[in-house]
Amino acid sequence: MSSSLEQALRWALAATVLALGLSAHAQAQAQTSFPGIGRAATPSEVAAWDIDVRPDFKGLPKGSGSVAKGMEVWEGKCASCHGIFGESNEVFSPLVGGTTAADIKTGRVARLTDAGFPGRTTLMKVSSISTLWDYINRAMPWNAPKSLSVEEVYAVTAYMLNMGNVLPDSFVLSHENIAEVQTRLPNRNGKTTDHGMWPGKTMGNGGKPDVQGVACMRNCAAEPKVASFLPDFARNNHGNLAEQQRPVGPQRGADTTRPAPTSAAAAVAVAAAAAAAPRPAAAASEGQLALALAAKHTCTACHGVEQKIVGPGLREIAAKHAGRTDAEAYLLGKIKNGGQGVWGAIPMPAQSLPDNDAQVLARWLAAGAPK
Repeated sequence: MSSSLEQALRWALAATVLALGLSAHAQAQAQTSFPGIGRAATPSEVAAWDIDVRPDFKGLPKGSGSVAKGMEVWEGKCASCHGIFGESNEVFSPLVGGTTAADIKTGRVARLTDAGFPGRTTLMKVSSISTLWDYINRAMPWNAPKSLSVEEVYAVTAYMLNMGNVLPDSFVLSHENIAEVQTRLPNRNGKTTDHGMWPGKTMGNGGKPDVQGVACMRNCAAEPKVASFLPDFARNNHGNLAEQQRPVGPQRGADTTRPAPTSAAAAVAVAAAAAAAPRPAAAASEGQLALALAAKHTCTACHGVEQKIVGPGLREIAAKHAGRTDAEAYLLGKIKNGGQGVWGAIPMPAQSLPDNDAQVLARWLAAGAPK
């Protein structure tokens, strides 16, 4: 081989190697927008995340589970929250009930349009079995989501449908027959686009919204001023806060090397602020104040005013303790310390609201929760 040909081959080989190197670098750059940060997910990581099951059952893993197995799993892991027959509404809405054999034939639950029926269960509303399977698989049980095996998810889904008289006691639900079972779901034809969630006549009622929002902008409350304070015992635990703040922005730390303002000075400051604040036309009643405090401290998330939600209604509590001579002190202790057993097994945790607010609520309840 001549030296010139050998040299040309070497140059060609070098060019090929360089081109491959540049191509690999370009591909690596294209794979990430932030070089050096993070990495591509592995196939197993993607598989662990990509667990959704669509209404056409794409994504549904192969497997099966019997109604009998579902009853075992239900009683061991589900009944404590949902009741032995899925009827419990102590913590969550009931799952089973309100459907009939006629609904299974038509695919529309008649009681959804019955204003006199007391509630709406899951089996009354759900239109796809994939929704049940997917939610049970990813979210149940409440204290250990994603801990059920594929067989257990099939079995629990089958048992729920059995409790709703959709499937017989001997049925085994599987990836092979789930589409057939879908044709027996009581509300499978109950979905509608006849509302304003989507625009256009082909997707609803011409785009008319379900609700009309109108900005009020009248009689607005005064802008609140947010402040904080440090308890005396912790005032200077970590050094002078005034020296630990950046010299920009609105935050200015208190000089914690000095004692907190005296009560007299604080009283003067409060009086000055009160004098400067606009006064309402009429003072709110203690009932209005108590209800406002109950909403502010999220008491009403668990307690309705008249009715039970998770815990008893506020006026139910007032009626229960109306005859106690120590009702105010007793109720104040319950608010501050929590409790369990008076109204059932669901505990109420201790509440951290300010003492003055707790005192107002306890006094209002002890007085019968007047309006």
